[in-house]
This record gives sequence, C-alpha cells and structure tokens, in this order.
Amino acid sequence: MTDAPGARGTARPATTHPHPATAGRPTILTGATVVLPTGAVENGRLTIDDTRISPTAPENAQVIDVTGHYLIPGFVDIHNHGGGGASFTSGSVEDILKGIHTHRLHGTTTLVASAVTGDMDFLAQRAGLLSELAEQGEIAGIHFEGPFISPCRKGAHSEELLRDPDPAEVRKLIDAARGRAKMVTLATELPGGIDSVRLLAEHGVIAAIGHTDATYEQTVEAIDAGATVATHLFNAMPPLGHRSPGPIAALLEDDRITVELINDGTHLHPAALRLAFHRAGADRVAFITDAMDAAGFGDGRYWLGPLEVEVADGVARLVADGTIAGSTLTLDRAFKRAVTVDGLSVEDAVTALSATPARLLGMDDRIGSLEPGKDADLVLLDADYDLKGVMRGGEWVVGPQLH
Repeated sequence: MTDAPGARGTARPATTHPHPATAGRPTILTGATVVLPTGAVENGRLTIDDTRISPTAPENAQVIDVTGHYLIPGFVDIHNHGGGGASFTSGSVEDILKGIHTHRLHGTTTLVASAVTGDMDFLAQRAGLLSELAEQGEIAGIHFEGPFISPCRKGAHSEELLRDPDPAEVRKLIDAARGRAKMVTLATELPGGIDSVRLLAEHGVIAAIGHTDATYEQTVEAIDAGATVATHLFNAMPPLGHRSPGPIAALLEDDRITVELINDGTHLHPAALRLAFHRAGADRVAFITDAMDAAGFGDGRYWLGPLEVEVADGVARLVADGTIAGSTLTLDRAFKRAVTVDGLSVEDAVTALSATPARLLGMDDRIGSLEPGKDADLVLLDADYDLKGVMRGGEWVVGPQLH
C-alpha cells in the first residue's frame, strides 16, 4: 500500500472507541497487579474518575474485577513513522489518524510522529499539518529524523536529499512546527552540527545523535553542546570497537543521554540490548518502535518517504538494497519481549516504555505512571503479558477483554 507524497488535509479529532459499559462513569479496577513508580502492588486497585486517575473512589463508581492481570501505564513512543498502512511523512490527515489509532490499539497512548528525510519545503509543510494534530492532542509532537544525517550511515533515507545541519535550515523546521517540534536527529559531526545542537537546546527541542559516523571524541563534544538522546542506539552508527569506541561508548557512558532501543528481535541481538540496558539503566532507556506503515497491517510493498520498501515476515527492507527500513513493531510486543526474552523485570520494562520517554518529553506531570491526578492512560495485560485492554484519557480504546 502506498501513500500519495504531499497529500494534505484538514486536521480533525480521531474517532474514539469508549467501552459502552464504562464511558463517562467513574470506574474502579480491582484485583490486578498494579505497577506503580514505587513497585508492583499485588491485588491492587485503580480508580478512574472522568479523564484522570483519582485518589478516592466516588460512591457511584462501578467496579471491574481484573484479577490475574497487570495494570501498567500507557506506552509512550517517541519515534514512530506510521502504522495501519499509513505514513506520518506522506499520508493524508485521515491516514495519519488511522496510523495513530493503530498504535493506540496496541497500547501506545502517547506518540511522537516522526518524519523521514525529504525536501525542506515538503518537510516544512508536513510540520504545519502535524502541528495541527499536536494542538488537538492526537500526537505529542514532531520528530524530524533527517535530512541532517550522514550519507555514510543513511539507512533508509534518500541520499540525494541529505544535507549538512545548517542552523538556519534547522530553525526553519522548528518554526514550521509552531512550537510542536520535540526532537531532531542529527549527525552532529557534519558542518554546522554542533551549532545546530546548541540552537535546538536553546529552543527546548531535543537534539538526538543518530545516523552518524562520528568518533567517540566528536560524540562527546555534541553531548557537551546539549545533545540528550541517542537515536536507535547501535543502528546507523559505527560499531563499538575496543580501540576506536565510536559514538556507542560515548552515548552509553554519559548519564545525560537517553538511548532509544528497538526491541523487535531484528534490529538488536538480545545480548546487545541487555548490554545497553544494564549499562544505562531503565531511567536512561526509551524503547521505541521506529515503526513504518506496515506496523499492525501486514507484509507487502510500501513507501518510506521516496523509497520503496518490501515487508516480508514482518521485517521491512528497502527494495533497492535490502537495508532495514524501520520496523513493524508495536510497543505491546516490545514489552512482552523485554520481559519474556530479554529477562527484564516488569517494573524496568514499564520504566523504559512509559516513565522514561514521558520524562524526556517533559510530560511526566501528566503521563508515564499510574498516579493520582495523571491522565487515565493505562494498559491491561494478562498473566502471559498479552494485551487485554487499553484506556486513554479515561475511555477504553480496547476492552477490557477478560474472558
């Protein structure tokens, strides 16, 4: 399935799917293992009043028994290009909303829409469209992954559209996003890279080091200038070497850096993921999808920006040369894999999927944990860590499926 490049539309709210038995009525969820910032509480309960988590139970609240399940915060994805057959880079507004909803069905209640490399004027136009959806609360902001990246580590980006990170052009994209730009991925070793990092930091936009051919020393310089994120660590950067450690060592060892990890079993060997996780810790890891159109949709031919992609057995690769082209991952699968394959605790997986990315976005006063006063965004999992319910803003998007 393809998207029409440059498709435009008028932003509108996505269709919600509240569970008819609970919509608009205070609800108490009881009996589950509730994962809180302080740890997991067995046989716990959580009260939802309107759109928020409540510290008290209203008299008219209905009770839903979810014994044998886990209640965890809604997932926060800071790096996502689409899903459900729809692209955030080139799809219409209706396509974008479809992609957002696809990921909500898999537990992602907060999502940053990522754009891939494109012509500067086109990216500015897309920023304007996506900013409308951010203003309506459909997405948490915009991430520009390119065009300011290294041709040596371009991954699934069109080389002829790449450019050095000129601060003036970086500023053009920030301005086009009307205050909704959350992150820009840069190869900071390129001319203008360090000045662009400083510019982003001054404007409260995350400078992410990625698709880079930087040395260890160049990476340290970028971190000192204000970079705070490693875009999909290990991927699209020089490998870790014992004499030439490159960016990976610098990014892992610095407590100022949050590292993105794609936990789909394709982008990272479990040993590499565990190495990064245990060096950085849950508070510095953000599990992401880096999803493209095929997430939640299926195998076939797609477009990632101007490049054609073949998805086979759930793995996306460029038709031209076989380069991995994003993922078809959803965060419910990333969570289950983290616990059942990678050996992480439920609490650490929750931190990496919810609390850490929420804090990185500056939204941890509202999302990322199950605490009174925060948005009622939650995921219900069964004992096998399979998704059985999703609530966003106090409304059920999925479920609860208890039988």
